[in-house]
Amino acid sequence: MRFIIRTIAAAAALWVAIQLVPGIEVSTSTNSAKYWGVLLIVALIFGIVNAIVKPIVKALGCAIIVLTLGLFLLVINAAMLLLTSWISTQLDIPFHVDNFYPAAFWGAIIISVVSWLLGLFIPDGD
Repeated sequence: MRFIIRTIAAAAALWVAIQLVPGIEVSTSTNSAKYWGVLLIVALIFGIVNAIVKPIVKALGCAIIVLTLGLFLLVINAAMLLLTSWISTQLDIPFHVDNFYPAAFWGAIIISVVSWLLGLFIPDGD
């Protein structure tokens, strides 16, 4: 149940980023069942990318992260959003991020902040 709630929260964070950042788009009719289904699928892909690829990239870039006092994590988050866009394109899912800056960079920041805010209201289950 917690996994489903977190996926819906990630989809909501993606929706906020789509609304606020030009260059992040879902090319299907807005507020249709397909649109929300695409958001849920992209949230699942984004979660898988963050669970598998992000720890590897963070481990490899540990020195740069320390050197930049953590600011390089913004670049890593934007890269994960671009990777999600690329995977979605390969799977014929109508989700696209135009470029690294400003679309992926600001989109990743917005998704992180909204996910964090929504996470405050989701119980941990502990």
